[in-house]
Amino acid sequence: MDYSTIANSVLMWFACGCGVALVLFQAAVMTSKSLKAGKKLGITDEQIKVAVKSSAVGSIGPSLAILAGMVSLLVAMGGPISWFRLSYIGAVAYELMAAGFGAEVMGVTLGGADFSATAFACGVWVMTLGSIGWVLFTALATPKLDKFRTVLAGGRKELVPMVSVAAMCGAFSYLSIDRVVRFDSQTIAAVAGFAIMALFTKYNQKADKKWIREWSFCISMFAGMAISVLV
Repeated sequence: MDYSTIANSVLMWFACGCGVALVLFQAAVMTSKSLKAGKKLGITDEQIKVAVKSSAVGSIGPSLAILAGMVSLLVAMGGPISWFRLSYIGAVAYELMAAGFGAEVMGVTLGGADFSATAFACGVWVMTLGSIGWVLFTALATPKLDKFRTVLAGGRKELVPMVSVAAMCGAFSYLSIDRVVRFDSQTIAAVAGFAIMALFTKYNQKADKKWIREWSFCISMFAGMAISVLV
């Protein structure tokens, strides 16, 4: 049987749909608990609306990038698995790489004429098992991170926010540094996006415009990509 028949079968859609439904359920539960916690902390409805809107707008850029990459994964691995995997992990580059490794082990090319049902299954296993480490680490380490953060701050509560900000800066630096040192179009996109975001932030310190807080990240991202294409 051709692998695409299995990859896009009704049974596969159903199985993957159950997994996506679980993600949606978890998101709904988390949203409900967050709203209740916000009320207890004295956060106003207006502040919650601003946070939700800002998050939604800020997710547009990354979501479009995932959607663009999903086309390649969809062609190679079919709709159900692509939908399922990106609903859980969201890292197109990893999924394509993992599926490619699975194909290489079977001695075939990902999505090629020689790509068989067995190679498809192998790719799915590699995609799944390769990401288990992230899930386990998150589950085991998250409850202890707050204590770890306090230890890093030396027990001084006023330093805890600084440690959190430093950790976030380090994470974003790690994700972007390989783009910066390429000295190609990706470097231009990263530097231009950073510069535009910095200008937005500096200007809004005095202007305090609501729309800038909500849209600056998305605008900076797309402007950086547009500038890299033009240059």
